[in-house]
Amino acid sequence: MPRPDPSGKPLPAHETQRQIELPECAPKPGAEDRDAPALVRRIMAAPNYVIADEDTDFLNRDEMRSTRLQLDYQKAETLLQENGIAHSIVVFGGTRIGEPRHTEAQVAALEAAQAQAPEDRDIARRLAVTRRLHDKSRYYEIARAFGRIVGAAEGCHGNRLVVVTGGGPGVMEAANRGAHEAGARTVGLNITLPHEQFPNPYVTPELCFRFRYFALRKLHFLLRARALVVFPGGFGTLDELFETLTLIQTRKIRPVPVILVGERYWRRAFDADFLVEEGVIEPEDRDLFWYAESAQEIWDDIRAWYDKAGRPLTGPPGPMQEP
Repeated sequence: MPRPDPSGKPLPAHETQRQIELPECAPKPGAEDRDAPALVRRIMAAPNYVIADEDTDFLNRDEMRSTRLQLDYQKAETLLQENGIAHSIVVFGGTRIGEPRHTEAQVAALEAAQAQAPEDRDIARRLAVTRRLHDKSRYYEIARAFGRIVGAAEGCHGNRLVVVTGGGPGVMEAANRGAHEAGARTVGLNITLPHEQFPNPYVTPELCFRFRYFALRKLHFLLRARALVVFPGGFGTLDELFETLTLIQTRKIRPVPVILVGERYWRRAFDADFLVEEGVIEPEDRDLFWYAESAQEIWDDIRAWYDKAGRPLTGPPGPMQEP
């Protein structure tokens, strides 16, 4: 028994312990009902007895989608804030665009296979595609160099400006890799897919997130974005590009620089001049993006854009808000 307070008034209760446990802290004993212990174990083993936030089967039900959407947003938002991530340069590009030495080896292997089977049309097709991918492998090195530039500049901005990618291979790996090589933190926003996937190894571990929903992942790409740098890529790359251009066109977000790397590729993949001629977009919409060819040109263009806009690249802390 605790000693009484000299004033005669009761002492504060212990935060977790009791002197005498409550009746519900012990199951009904078998001495009172021999079936009671087994019945209690059955109740406690039932799926519905699991506390709600630990019940993954319940959280995965269709009617819990709104809760999952909130969690998908809030986990990344909370941890990005805790890590002081205020501003980002978002880099997108093809996952199939690899390092030059790797694509060169793939070309050599297919050339050897073709020499053994010169009539095989499938090998010939794969070789032609792989040669084109090898030609585009220069973009891996450009993205890597750009990541190093941003990573080196991060220290000048109070460790607040980071490279953000989808966290996958190819161009995204290259951008994360360059920032990593510069000793900077770098963010990867992975997405859960039906098949297994892995983040690239150059994302900062505490800044790699995996999303359930594409919509929430896209939101986090743009909340802190100070520029979008888009390298040659496929459907996913085009999706992020067009979504960003639409949001800027409609002023749902404040305009940011949108730079397409590799004019030759992009003019064929996306003919904006044709859209202007057809009257489906305005000339000012065509001017929402431009082309660049080197890492330094990309960085210089971003800085020049902010100078012309009269806005600081890093600005005050906090995510970019809708106007």
